[in-house]
Amino acid sequence: MMKYLIYSIALLATFVQPCFAQKKKELAADVIIYGGTSAAITAAVQVVKSGKTVLVVSPDKHLGGLSSAGLGFTDTGDKSVIGGLAREFYHRLYLHYDKSEAWKWQKKEDYGNKGQGTPAMDGAERTMWIFEPHAAEQVFEDFVKENNIRVFRDEWLDRKSGVVKKDGRIVSMKTLSGKTFNGKMFIDATYEGDLMAAAGVKYHVGRESNSVYNEKWNGVQAGVYHHKHYFQKNISPYKIEGDPKSGLLPYISDEPIAPNGSGDSKIQAYCFRMCLSANPDNRIPFEKPKGYDPAKYELLARVYKAGWTETFDKYDPIPNKKTDTNNHGPFSTDFIGGNYDYPEATYERRKEIVKAHELYQKGLMYFLTHDPRVPADVREQMSQWGLPKDEFKDNGGWPHQIYVREARRMIGQSVMNENHTLGLEPVSQPVGMGSYALDAHNAQRYVTAEGFVQNEGDIGVHPKKPYSIAYTSIIPKKDECHNLLVPVCLSSSHIAYGSIRMEPVFMILGQSAASAAVQAIDNQAAVQDVDYERLRVQLLKDKQKLDLSN
Repeated sequence: MMKYLIYSIALLATFVQPCFAQKKKELAADVIIYGGTSAAITAAVQVVKSGKTVLVVSPDKHLGGLSSAGLGFTDTGDKSVIGGLAREFYHRLYLHYDKSEAWKWQKKEDYGNKGQGTPAMDGAERTMWIFEPHAAEQVFEDFVKENNIRVFRDEWLDRKSGVVKKDGRIVSMKTLSGKTFNGKMFIDATYEGDLMAAAGVKYHVGRESNSVYNEKWNGVQAGVYHHKHYFQKNISPYKIEGDPKSGLLPYISDEPIAPNGSGDSKIQAYCFRMCLSANPDNRIPFEKPKGYDPAKYELLARVYKAGWTETFDKYDPIPNKKTDTNNHGPFSTDFIGGNYDYPEATYERRKEIVKAHELYQKGLMYFLTHDPRVPADVREQMSQWGLPKDEFKDNGGWPHQIYVREARRMIGQSVMNENHTLGLEPVSQPVGMGSYALDAHNAQRYVTAEGFVQNEGDIGVHPKKPYSIAYTSIIPKKDECHNLLVPVCLSSSHIAYGSIRMEPVFMILGQSAASAAVQAIDNQAAVQDVDYERLRVQLLKDKQKLDLSN
């Protein structure tokens, strides 16, 4: 009898266990957020504060996107229009750096306190705009812990068949690990817009022609030099200087330049925002990367030969004798042309692209430190720098996130364009504000008609005043999806996105998207049918800045 009972229990277990495992893989919440960016975390916090349930499904292991991956020299623009949870983020960083123990490698009084148009540490506003990667990541982790937010890390959307829709609504999304996430509302907070694309929402990749939205600064911009990221002297693009038959040097396109203002599928260049340290006790020397080829940096050698002296102009200081090191000059950390297929690429191909960027940039650092073609004073100064031992510890001091400056951009219910950002056209139903310059990095490196190398696509146009961002730009058209919000890959032209794409703005829009999602749930409505006036009341209550009147 006992044997029969044991057998029966064992037999029952064979049926129950798979069912239990299946249920364990079926997860549900009011709002499902895909992404681990700064926008994803502020959105999740807002959902919880609004009394709804939320699950964050992040392909990343680390939270915060670029805000915790090296971009510590914040692109603030006009800080007065940064409100809500975004401002709370920078306030928490202030509290961190207000403690003496935060200053391990440098005295607080020795820090230069330089920010972008604002003091780094603003005592009056109690905000810190310039910070180390690990400090930012800890703030995001604190947000998660304090609000009991459940985060599923290293979970990648099944882009082929992972999104289930019914009657115009996303019912669920499945990840490659087999987990299924059911929700009433979904927020795509990734830099790539993978959930948006898999849900069948229309989007654009590349630069629109100026004629599409009646713009001036979109499309090809050959001969337009708004920054110093171009070749200021005539440099030969050929392997043998002056000899076209010898072939082009690496990283130069053989494609003829298109007419100015014309559209193409090119996107602004990516790079890693390296955090570097000049402290001998906290420095990892630049090593020769596997696959390093010094010949690939011949173009930079010629730039130095022509007298260029701006190597260290974008080694922006952050606390504890570190930098946020960004692209500067005609040949720098931006891997121009190396990212064209990234937005639509498979995960495997994206990994290859990211690895190629890493090799390019690590090779560049080694070249600057060791190659005799680099001026001796530059090599000597470069040898004082290295990767920080106390940042990105699980990745050898190298940032865990590439700077995806632009990928897919939704074509939503309305499209933000340069005329909105420059104050030439009104913006209705605002859910946040932007203020930074329309800042697009170079999109290509080509050979001019005169036979010299040149960069194209670097634009910097400053709005006269902060501008509003429309609610209708973070939602799809109603006939495409009723329950999706897209605060990062929002509906914007290429050049308008050059301003909107700043991390504080992503946090602002993430929070606003969450508030809209909650109200859509409460009213059993599509996101397109949310009562804007009611939404506005909530956003103002949360201290969001919507227009210059508040």
